[in-house]
Order: sequence, then structure tokens, then C-alpha cells
Amino acid sequence: MVPQLWLSLKSFVTAVIKRFLDNRCIENAAALTYTTLFAVVPLMTVTYSILSAVPSLQDVGDSIQNFIFESFVPSTGEMVQSYLNDFSKQARKLTSIGIAFLLVTSFLMLRTIDKALNNIWQVTHVRRGMSGFLLYWAILSLGPVLLSAGFLATSYLASLKLVSDTTAILGGEQWLLRLMPVCLSTLVLTLLYTAVPNRKVPVRHALVGAVFVAILVELAKVGFTLFITLSPTYHLIYGAFAAVPLFLLWVYLSWLMVLFGAVLVRSLDLYGKQSRGERPHPLISILLILKQLQEKFEQGQGLHYTDLQKRDLPVSLDDWECHTSRLMEMGLISKNDGGEWILAKDLRQISLFAFCEQLPWPMPQDEQLQNILITDEPNWLSDLVQRAQAVNSARLEALDCSLDQLLSK
Repeated sequence: MVPQLWLSLKSFVTAVIKRFLDNRCIENAAALTYTTLFAVVPLMTVTYSILSAVPSLQDVGDSIQNFIFESFVPSTGEMVQSYLNDFSKQARKLTSIGIAFLLVTSFLMLRTIDKALNNIWQVTHVRRGMSGFLLYWAILSLGPVLLSAGFLATSYLASLKLVSDTTAILGGEQWLLRLMPVCLSTLVLTLLYTAVPNRKVPVRHALVGAVFVAILVELAKVGFTLFITLSPTYHLIYGAFAAVPLFLLWVYLSWLMVLFGAVLVRSLDLYGKQSRGERPHPLISILLILKQLQEKFEQGQGLHYTDLQKRDLPVSLDDWECHTSRLMEMGLISKNDGGEWILAKDLRQISLFAFCEQLPWPMPQDEQLQNILITDEPNWLSDLVQRAQAVNSARLEALDCSLDQLLSK
């Protein structure tokens, strides 16, 4: 039991790391760091502007900013925070055109995050138009308000005599201060992993990924501080400006951890579907693609992966790319001028036996056939299941002898 569990865990971790690299998360983290460099001041300005519009929250902005830098940024963030404060104060004096530019910069950062996460979830049709605008606007407008409300609620609870006396007796004040960043990170990341991908994400998976990343950030913060203390190379090279490259390095590491958490959430979802049998046998998924190609061909149209997603067919983007490449090598499909896949051969000329002989997978076993879960199961799939079961039964009957019986003749 234990060795099997260890092998499953090892396989899962390997798959997560491979998916992290295949999705170009390292490059995406660098792109997000670059975007953050230009968007952090606009985001701070927008936050202050929104908070100033709410009378009860006008004085909370500085407190929230100090809490974020103290809790989520290593000790090098103090100088950067003063720079950003100066930039933000200057930005608040801009004209309406300048404010519009800041809003556009903030939207571009959110758009980059949107693309990076949807790429991990293999979503090719990201939010566009009004739906995307409303999501980004909700994040920019409601985010600061909710953050301020949570900060005020926490401060109020901490100020209550009963709570303060209890924490003083139990020595829980330090624990409360340590847990607040973890809880806040968990909440924000859970919302990020569930709301941004244009696909349904199980909340329990998002919560697991968020807790993992929140703890990882705290550990990384300690390690980063030790690195700066024990290796003063940046201070020797950059002097007083060493805080800037160190801050950018921390932002890059933070985005790496956030994207790794997203890959973890996506992998948990896929692992859950595979364990429940929701991911069909490769023969089923490649025939699903051929069926859609046949229908599109009869309509004089080509097929794109988004067509499968709209019908909620259980074919992942990885399987789509693998199967379309194989079908093209077999000479069954090709691309039209619009980049869509179309049939290149009459399917009436190809037998199921000849088709299966060219595939690298064996015929699905009976237990795999029983786990097929496709909405509105078509007649051709029922027919395939019956044929595959007949093949398995005939093969079992033909090979139903021991090796001793065979070799004794």
C-alpha cells in the first residue's frame, strides 16, 4: 500500500513539474514581472482613488500598503515602497488622459494574468468584450474595497477587549500576525484560481493550491531574507539601488509560485477526472475527433479545438494536438487555408480494423469501456463498445490456456 502510494505521489509530482515546464510558466512569470513593473504604480493609484471615494475607507490605504509590504515582501521592500509612494502621489496629480493611461496599464496586467492562467487550463477562447471588461473592472473596483473591509474587520476584532485579553493570556498575538498573511494569501489565490480561468474549477482544488502557495511564499520569504543577509553581492554592486533588482527578483519568484499553484490546481482536476474514469481511452477520444470532423465536413466547414469545448467533449488540448498530428500522419486529415482541420480521405474506404492497426494503443479493456462518461452517448459509441467487448471476449477465449499447456505440446 505504502509503495503504491509513494509511486502515485511521485508520478503526480513529476506530471505537475512537466506541465509547469510545458506551459512555459518560467517565461510567463518573466513576462508578468515585466508587466508588474509598469502596472504596480497604476494599481496603487487606482486603489487610492477608489478608497478615497468611500469616506470610511479614506485613511485605510496607507495601513493596507504597509501591511502588504511587511507581510508579503522581504525586508528589501521598504526602500521600494517609498519609491512607489512617491510615484503614486505624482500619478494622482495627472489629468484625465493620464488617469485613463493608468487604467489601461492596469487592465493590460490583468489581461496578461488572464492569458497565463487560461493557458494552464488549456482554454483557447478567453473572455473578450464586455465579459472580460466586467471581470477586470470588478477586480480593480471591488478588490480594494473588500481588502479594506477585511482589514478594518480584523483591526476591529483585534481591538476588542475580550479578544485582546485572550490573545495576551494565550500568547496568540504573534500567531495571529503570522497567520494573517497566510490566510489573506489563501483567500486571494483561491479567488484567482476559481474566477480567472474561463472554465469551471473545483473550489476544493483551488483551496489546496492556494494553501500550498501561501505556505510556500512564507518559506520563500524567509529563504530570500537569508540569501540577502548571507550574500551581499547585490549591495556591493548596486549600492543604495540594490533594493530595486532584489524587489524585481522577489516579484519574479512570487509569480513563479503563483503559476506553480495554478498548475497544481489544474493537475488535481485532471488527476481527479482520470481516477473517476472521466478521461476516455485514447481510441475513444480520437474517434470523437473524427466524428466531429465528419460532421463539419458535411457542413462544408473545418474543425477547431474550441468546437469540442463548446460541446463539452472530454478531449484535452494535449490529446487534441496529439491526435490531430497522428491523423495527419495517417493521411486522414489536413488543414484548410483558415488553419482549421478537415477530412482528407473518405472514411468509407477505411475499416475499423485497419484504423486500429495503425494506432499505438491496444483495444480498450472491458473495465475501461464501463468507465466511459460522455453526455448524450451516441449510437456509434455504443456500437464500438459492443465490438470491443466482442474482441476482448474472443481474444480471452483464444488465449485461455496456461503456458504449461501450450509448451507441453
